[in-house]
Amino acid sequence: MIYIEKEREFQITEPTVVTIGKFDGRHRGHQKLLRTMLDIRRKYGYKAAVFTFSTAPADLVQGKRHTVITTNLERKNNLRKMGMDYLVEYPFTKETSQIPAEDFVRDILVKQMNAKAIVVGTDCGFGYRRSGDAALLEKLAPRYGYHLVVIEKERDEDRVISSTYVREELDMGQIEKANELLGEPYYIHGQVVHGNHIGQPILGYPTANLLPPPEKHLPPYGVYVSRVLIDGRFYGGITNIGKKPTIPSKDGTAPVGVETFVFDYEGDLYGREIEVGLLHFVRPERKMSGLEELKEQISRDKEVGLTYLKEHPQLLSQAVFCTKDQ
Repeated sequence: MIYIEKEREFQITEPTVVTIGKFDGRHRGHQKLLRTMLDIRRKYGYKAAVFTFSTAPADLVQGKRHTVITTNLERKNNLRKMGMDYLVEYPFTKETSQIPAEDFVRDILVKQMNAKAIVVGTDCGFGYRRSGDAALLEKLAPRYGYHLVVIEKERDEDRVISSTYVREELDMGQIEKANELLGEPYYIHGQVVHGNHIGQPILGYPTANLLPPPEKHLPPYGVYVSRVLIDGRFYGGITNIGKKPTIPSKDGTAPVGVETFVFDYEGDLYGREIEVGLLHFVRPERKMSGLEELKEQISRDKEVGLTYLKEHPQLLSQAVFCTKDQ
């Protein structure tokens, strides 16, 4: 996948099928839209291209940083897994926010992205004050020579599946429901960093520590059954999200961390890129009386995790989601 970021002046020379949006979470509604793009690519030979912004427009308009289900890095990885050919992360500035809707279609989607087909949801919005919508795209299609496909929203019974819906379920700790809406486990991607080095000597198996960026939308602090993607293979695990109140950091700070005890893995993970997917909420995070109580509790947590994974073996064998050949 060709990744274009922080660039206002770019040119895609190959004909494309284009979509626009934040794609936060790549939930089942997003997947429906992206699969339509792949169908069009197979039929017409166009390259599949996604246009999004480097930061959410609401961050600039409202003057504060909003949390996201998937960071920019995670979104890039998601779209690569889906088989997209191009991802454009356009810089969002005050000047960008004032681009008239038709100018956005003509100058960016048609000229720069070389769109021959455009796929959007029914509620798409773009251009100055979101004045552009699916109706405008349909009106402009004959003028600028592209084919428009409007995708109906994916629903969960009587509710539209959206990133907001996913966040609500995450906030309530309903991880299975959030995963159902996402079509895959909610996950945290990152580089393994050094922690307190208690996992191996106390528990006898590796500990992988991630420090999620501040914009990452996390579920309630606590312990979760998880799966860990390492070198293309899933391993079971138990993950703690929170500030580790029993063992504070050496400098006295309490950064939010994601610490995972990985089952059946031997090897040094420091500096490696991994994905930790949450499967089931076990218990809230709490402060223990000391290392001995912590060891006993983690041993119980491990048994819960092993039992859950034994009862749901498919969670360690299913595909990440979609490959270019699917």
